[in-house]
Amino acid sequence: MDFSWLTLGAAFGGGLFGAAMGGLPAFVFTGLTVLIGVALALAGVEYDFLGNVAFGPVFGPHISFAGGAAAAAYAYWRNELEDGADIVTPLAGLATADVLLVGGVFGVGGYLLQVLLTPLVGSYLDVIAFIVFISDLIARLIFGKTGPFGKVPENSSHGLFTPGENSAWVEFQQGWLQSGVIGLGTGLFSSYIAITILQFNPDLGGAATVAGFGISAATLVFLALGLDFPVTHHMTISAAYVAVATNNLLLGTLAGIAGALVGEVFSRVFYVHGDTHVDPPAGAIAVMSLFGLIPLALA
Repeated sequence: MDFSWLTLGAAFGGGLFGAAMGGLPAFVFTGLTVLIGVALALAGVEYDFLGNVAFGPVFGPHISFAGGAAAAAYAYWRNELEDGADIVTPLAGLATADVLLVGGVFGVGGYLLQVLLTPLVGSYLDVIAFIVFISDLIARLIFGKTGPFGKVPENSSHGLFTPGENSAWVEFQQGWLQSGVIGLGTGLFSSYIAITILQFNPDLGGAATVAGFGISAATLVFLALGLDFPVTHHMTISAAYVAVATNNLLLGTLAGIAGALVGEVFSRVFYVHGDTHVDPPAGAIAVMSLFGLIPLALA
């Protein structure tokens, strides 16, 4: 991936805008723009809307979402936000310009890491998801107080890697069976979408991989509104990665289940007892992408 001053400037704006919106609302727009990009690709439009907008400096999660999460951590460090893991609150409402500027700085960092890592490992790893995870960890180390793995509250009956009390990621889907069953359903439909897109046009592997992801990300608007809505984008894209690589619905579905469980592992290791947001789906997507991208790279 070649460096561009134009994209660098846009990345600062995307990170700042992600902070102003809040990380989760920005990610909902990622999902919406992914769906637009998939539709344009299916229609034969030559402009790369997916690469330039949905996964570029406007709503790329490594820029807008990561910028919003880092700005929330900074606002928490400045005692301007009660919860450093709050990725729902639009930070423009704090009326503090430096919080938004931190989002812009992390947006630039996300783009620079993308430029650096894509030529090195982009054929084998979902670089964007990996950057989101690394960016969140960096923000935790700079602005948090609990270290990378979190810190168990005093008098807690739960261990470091065990959710409980007020320490949970998505409480209603944290059970292994519950998460796996959700992964089963989302893995099935995402694999189906990916396979049928490839049947329509074998050159649309990129659109096939992210179509289910776009649906999952867009539906998180309901979670932001306070409903008990499942978080599934790490399941749908894990399924699609493997379905695209194998053209097999069963294997894609199994990857969706695995993505769900890996996400729960990341939530327990990095999220449940931390004081800032370290994104479990990003970690899961980075791991699961290896099972789809490495076979394609070696084929």
